[in-house]
Amino acid sequence: MAEATLMPASGKPQWLAGTATSEPPLVRWALVGVAVGFLGLFLLLPLAAVFAQAFEQGWRVYLRSLADADAVAAMRLTLLTAVVVVPLNVVFGVAAAWCIAKFEFVGKSVLITLIDLPFAVSPVISGLIYVLIFGRQGWLGPWLAAHDIRIIFAVPGVILATVFVTFPFVARELIPLMQAQGSEEEEAAASLGAGGWQIFWRVTLPNIKWGLLYGVILCNARAMGEFGAVSVVSGHIRGQTNTMPLHVEVLYNESQFAAAFAVASLLALLAIVTLVLKSLLEWQTARQFHDRESLAQEEPVAEHSTHRVRRLTR
Repeated sequence: MAEATLMPASGKPQWLAGTATSEPPLVRWALVGVAVGFLGLFLLLPLAAVFAQAFEQGWRVYLRSLADADAVAAMRLTLLTAVVVVPLNVVFGVAAAWCIAKFEFVGKSVLITLIDLPFAVSPVISGLIYVLIFGRQGWLGPWLAAHDIRIIFAVPGVILATVFVTFPFVARELIPLMQAQGSEEEEAAASLGAGGWQIFWRVTLPNIKWGLLYGVILCNARAMGEFGAVSVVSGHIRGQTNTMPLHVEVLYNESQFAAAFAVASLLALLAIVTLVLKSLLEWQTARQFHDRESLAQEEPVAEHSTHRVRRLTR
């Protein structure tokens, strides 16, 4: 009995558990100080500088810069790009994650590698690829010119380049989530007579909704803030093909610093909102996972899945 008291609930010896999970206060405060100092120097300070420069000449100059016709056109194109790109990535991401997580097929590893390709290739290179394909001297350039179709130096090129650099985000969030969840609930729903679409809408989608929203937020933030690929294919035509990041560059190069930082402050606000939503979704996902784990411990997995599927497919 005396020996049993030396073993804590974790199963480790008491002396090992105490020393392995605690550090001297000086070490803890040093680590916290380094982390906070790094964030303050490389994140908070530049962010504060952006807003300080944006409002340096007052609210009137700030609002006038945002109301400028070229700035409004850049905002409109940025929003249009996001509105087109995000739904396309949602469809592709869900389909790709479904195939990879639920099925075994020839070329599965190749598909996973292709999904990761935009992470490995510079955005500038991806823009040059589209110029090589759709430019005037490209593979399809003469045919497009003959039919008066413009892709490079036009809105379609901006959208295509943005699609390329953003399509991994939704898929990469859903693939590990769907693989971890397995196929037990879908199989239970099928055994109860549910159809394919009913299984997707009533079983699969509710299980992945938080991961899907997480991927959508990241995809939307990247679509609005993309610079490299869009810079290559846009042609920097003011009022037509300039997105907000490109418009900031043009204004800064023209020494219109107040206007440049005013538009940049909108992108900074987008980044802040993205981080807040990202943190909320991470908290919600962790809470949902904890609730499911607690429920799974209270009843057998098969009974839990069957009861849940019956409730969802009613």
